[in-house]
Amino acid sequence: MSRHRPAVDELTEELERRKPLPRRARRWTIAGLIAAFVVVAVSAAVSATPWPSTMLIRAVFTQGGEETAQEMIDHPPADLGPVDEQLDQAMGVAGGPGTGFDVFMPADAEGPVPTVVWVHGGAWVSGSKENVAPYLRYLAGRGYGAVGLDYTVGPEATYPTAVNQLNDSLGYLVEHAAEYGIDPDHLVIAGDSAGGQLAAQLGVLTVNEKYAHLIGIEPALAPDQLSGLILNCGVYDMQAMAELDGIFAWGLDISLWAYAGTKNWSSDYVGATMSTVDFVTDELPPTFISGGNHDALTWIQGVPMSTALQDAGVETTELFFPADYEPKLPHEYQFHLHFDAAQQAFEQTVDFLDEYAAK
Repeated sequence: MSRHRPAVDELTEELERRKPLPRRARRWTIAGLIAAFVVVAVSAAVSATPWPSTMLIRAVFTQGGEETAQEMIDHPPADLGPVDEQLDQAMGVAGGPGTGFDVFMPADAEGPVPTVVWVHGGAWVSGSKENVAPYLRYLAGRGYGAVGLDYTVGPEATYPTAVNQLNDSLGYLVEHAAEYGIDPDHLVIAGDSAGGQLAAQLGVLTVNEKYAHLIGIEPALAPDQLSGLILNCGVYDMQAMAELDGIFAWGLDISLWAYAGTKNWSSDYVGATMSTVDFVTDELPPTFISGGNHDALTWIQGVPMSTALQDAGVETTELFFPADYEPKLPHEYQFHLHFDAAQQAFEQTVDFLDEYAAK
């Protein structure tokens, strides 16, 4: 499959479709976003640290995440039941900063329920559990537990800190499963964008002993506790990311520099171990994978990862759309619930959980 290298006009179209904007007085205009990425690129070229540029990227992603969360609230799926929630839970001193979590449970649950544990996106340098909270409430409204995890993003912490924190969080949830109504033997790890990369990494870590040894992390879950993976708009092949060019690629390169702690993220241990496509085996649990047709990551990440999963014999449920599908579906399309395709993705996610989560 050919590599997609977004040009400025393609990036402009992507940004126009990506997020619904608030009142005009508070808008990031398309020209402003393009200018911001140019500033990021120039700053990175003359700076010995990714910090200044990363803060600009974070500001853009933070606003987009908040707007998307509000959009989800405005367009709920149908047939939702009542939900109980416990917000801003903490792992305690051992968890450290940035490791809080939210728990959403169906209010009518009569015992522990299969639970989706979700890792938020944000280019590894931004985002929060609040960005995905509406989606997790909706999953709980359909009968499943849902937990949104936070982790320390870059450059405040560098790789593999986030992986360690998330793995520790899984262990904490298992240890305290009864307190939260979680069925610890029926867990599904999910993620979006950068969170999709982290979710895939946690999945591989759980089932592949050699990989766990390679990155030096003891898995918190036993393989038979992991019922499935949900991967939305994720990144699974770091070499393909390194081959991108243009403004979009500059921003990603800075984010990965901040997260990895090195400019050479694509050619050393970081890029190698983040590339879960290279560690796919038939030991992975059933996997739901999706991406939008107007998201370059779908074609160089999602589709190749889905192919690798199927070639390895993993039970794979994929949801991709033809290149000419209208309306064009941007990165993280599944959270833009005003799209019929996003509602379809939600329903198919629930169908996937119905089929595999309680097995």
